[in-house]
Amino acid sequence: MRAADRPGPGFRYPLPMTTNEPHDPALAAVRAQLCAIPLARQMQIEIVHAGDGRLRLRAPLAPNINDKGSAFGGSLASLMTLAGWGLATWQLARAGHPADVYVADSHVRYLAPLYDALEAEAWLEEGQWEDFLATFRQRGRARCRIAARIALPGGGDATVFSGRYVAMAGGRAAGASC
Repeated sequence: MRAADRPGPGFRYPLPMTTNEPHDPALAAVRAQLCAIPLARQMQIEIVHAGDGRLRLRAPLAPNINDKGSAFGGSLASLMTLAGWGLATWQLARAGHPADVYVADSHVRYLAPLYDALEAEAWLEEGQWEDFLATFRQRGRARCRIAARIALPGGGDATVFSGRYVAMAGGRAAGASC
């Protein structure tokens, strides 16, 4: 990217939000935390859907392109990692539990090149959210396994992800805004 094409100091990309619950304060909190992550701003990530136990994030191809004209592997992995993080953070916030959520480990499989916008969808891979939240209430920490995928425009998967996330009580609310 040429210097003239780079955003100036203090510029923040907008992170639009659509959800089945348009005025969801828990999702707004996740959006604010996402805005505070410099990589998410540079990737131009937006929350495009939250509901039915799933979270979907999108990023345009242009800032996430590699030397072959396809989506950069690091961007694919980052978007799925952030979708999983956002999903766990959102579920905790909806239950009234501020928490710090960390990815403990993950596995990514790159299946096909993607020449279009990146859209990651994340969902709970194992167990139930109720069990995760009950453990968190009881112990002040909990873990969950979340899966994510980035689909190809014509069907099939470009990339798949499985990650273990850990939540710890005492989360810090992000003060950033986009």
